[in-house]
Order: sequence, then structure tokens, then C-alpha cells
Amino acid sequence: MAVPGPVRGLLALRVLLGVFFVFMGLGKIGWLTDPSILTEQLKGYLDGGNVWTRAYVQALCLPGAPLFARIIPLAEMATGAAFLLGAYTRVAAILALLMILNFHFASGIVFEYRYLTNGYGLPVVGGLLALALGGAALPLSVRKG
Repeated sequence: MAVPGPVRGLLALRVLLGVFFVFMGLGKIGWLTDPSILTEQLKGYLDGGNVWTRAYVQALCLPGAPLFARIIPLAEMATGAAFLLGAYTRVAAILALLMILNFHFASGIVFEYRYLTNGYGLPVVGGLLALALGGAALPLSVRKG
């Protein structure tokens, strides 16, 4: 049976975002043993952030940095694995979308023009949204749904 074009497109998106998330997680593997890496990154966000992002980083992100530094790399690699395997694609996409939007908000980039041209911005958000809406029951999935 022939696979319709939109389904092939979502399948390609799922696999490519899977690779993206695996390598994003691997790039943060050092956070597992040294959470200060994330803490320093968050402190950097305070310098250029607006009033909302500074408040968010100070109230939530910095106090939670030791925990987040251990969760984020594992969550990114788990998201990548879920996408590559086609397991719980929609759930993984929704959770990854929330994680990505947290980073974008904390960094303050969502309030800047460059967010519209940043490859980590709208393309990733749009891809995750597409998988959250239509990523269930794609071919080459270990779990349809």
C-alpha cells in the first residue's frame, strides 16, 4: 500500500527531529555530573533578559538548575529515541515542545526578531507541533498511537 505524501513528510520530520534531540541531549551529557554548566548558562540569560524572563529564571530556573541539569539531557535523549522508534510520538512531541518553549522563554529569544530566523526557534517548534497534532500511527513505528 502506498504511503501518502503528508504521512511520508511527518515520518521524515519524526526521524530527523529524533536525530536532533539525541544529539542535543548528548551535547548536554556533562550537565549530569556538573550542573554548574546549566547554572552559568541561566545566569547569562539574566544579563540580556527582559523583566519577565529575569523573574522566571530567578524564581524557577536557577533554584531548580541542579535538578533540571540532570533531567534535560535524559529527556532530550528519550525524546530522540521515542521519535526514532516511533513510540509515543505525540506524547513525546508535546513534552518536548514544553521543554523547548521553556528554554526559549528563559533565554528571552521569543521576544526578539531573531527568534523568527533562528533554526532552533520556529522550525523546531513547528516540527514538534506538527508531530503533536499528526504524529500518531505513522509507518515504521513500534507503537501506533
